Amino acid sequence: MRRDSRGRASGPQAPQSKKRFGQHFLEPAWADRLVQAIAARPTDRFLEIGPGPGALTLRLAPLVAHLSAVELDRDMSEALRPRLPPNVSLVEQDFLDFDLLAAADGDLRVAGNLPYNVSSPILFKLLRARRDGGRLIDATLMVQREVADRIEGAPGTKNYGTLAIFVQLRATVRRLLTLPPGAFRPVPKVHSAVLRLEFSDPVVEVKDEALFERMVRTIFTQRRKTVLNAVKSFADERAIDPRRAIAAAGVDATLRPEALQLTEFARLADVFAAASSSPSSSPSQ
Repeated sequence: MRRDSRGRASGPQAPQSKKRFGQHFLEPAWADRLVQAIAARPTDRFLEIGPGPGALTLRLAPLVAHLSAVELDRDMSEALRPRLPPNVSLVEQDFLDFDLLAAADGDLRVAGNLPYNVSSPILFKLLRARRDGGRLIDATLMVQREVADRIEGAPGTKNYGTLAIFVQLRATVRRLLTLPPGAFRPVPKVHSAVLRLEFSDPVVEVKDEALFERMVRTIFTQRRKTVLNAVKSFADERAIDPRRAIAAAGVDATLRPEALQLTEFARLADVFAAASSSPSSSPSQ
């Protein structure tokens, strides 16, 4: 495979980006900066999401013990496979179908340039794997800048919502780089950012994390309403008085959902969990 003066694959064998996969390939100079930001160690095991033509893969592989790369595009896989060193395993599969828990049976770090159209589902898959016992250490991910803003969203801001709450429950978020559209080929219409998610146990205790997630999703479908009105349908499904549940959690019912702290969502979810598991202790009694 020929390469041009900037290190990009060229010629008839060079696979082209495909719009349906949301592919935008990182320029070599920015790939170098991304590798520096990842700060890999020789003993690390890595999982790369969507290696594409290998700009990150081929730079990261010499620095780590092992790298597994998951690629959906068959053309990209066929072009990349002959160029891989022995410590790289290439899996041709949609990452959303990939068995991440099996891969994370030992300490695992994650990296990837996420397709814009599936960034959120990929993030939720990583969080579920960590919740379910996967030994994920961190994830260094390139996403659309607006997605990065939503992940970092703070209470009281327009960016605060389900994505910020679920990520911040299980990870510390650091922004490492901001990239202009010209950092990619083809050039996208948006800016991008690189975030590091450093995974941990939940930063606040939640008795029933599945219930917590359902409650938060329900509330934020009506984020312009007050907490009382936004949580009403969730409470009604469980035959629980929403006013009493909110009062028991020590939450201001007149606030809008984006004004609540993570600890307040956790307390409210715990009230619902306790009421659901013990009818005699329900706030509706």
